[in-house]
Amino acid sequence: MLDTTRSYETPEGIALGIRIAGPVVRACAWAIDMLIRIGLYLAIAIPFSFLGGLGFGLSLVVFFLIEWFYPVFFELRQGATPGKKAMGLEVIQDNGTPVSWSASLIRNLLRAADFLPFLYAAGLVSMLLSRNFQRLGDLAAGTLVVYRDKSSVRHELPDVAPVHPPHPLTREEQRTLLTFAERTPLLTGERRIELAEILSDLTGQRGEAAVTALHAYASWLAQGR
Repeated sequence: MLDTTRSYETPEGIALGIRIAGPVVRACAWAIDMLIRIGLYLAIAIPFSFLGGLGFGLSLVVFFLIEWFYPVFFELRQGATPGKKAMGLEVIQDNGTPVSWSASLIRNLLRAADFLPFLYAAGLVSMLLSRNFQRLGDLAAGTLVVYRDKSSVRHELPDVAPVHPPHPLTREEQRTLLTFAERTPLLTGERRIELAEILSDLTGQRGEAAVTALHAYASWLAQGR
């Protein structure tokens, strides 16, 4: 498989699933960005050509800035260049956090090494040998190119028969139970049990039984009784 899913667990116990982008979709994104840069080069070169030698020198400076800092600008601004955004991709750190300015700078400056000996051959070989399809710049910067998540949707409460809580709950306690039930699909099994057992005095249960009991109370609260 050229595109694979990886799972990361945050310190809060939330399991994040990300899909790593493979070489083909990344090549398409690169081609789109190249066409955009070519358009920018032409838009700059034509008017600057009327300035003679000064215009030629200025155009070279602008070309350099566009070539090397075009991706950095967009990655820091929105997590992806226009080409990657069009293909539904995003650059992140390998721990799941947004890309930092230093990582973006490193991964893009090392495109020169990825290009060797021609047409990004070194980068392609690195991606094919890497479990997470990282080119040399990604390996040095600790970054990944992944598919953007869809707009988040509200998770439904677990399908559990409602049960009246053993004693009255405050508004804050009710909100906590409902939030726990909604977040359950995002939590690892160990984290669900760990949180549920904090309220073992309320449920009188341990392990998965405690999780199920809290879901039942949340289901009862969600019905507005």
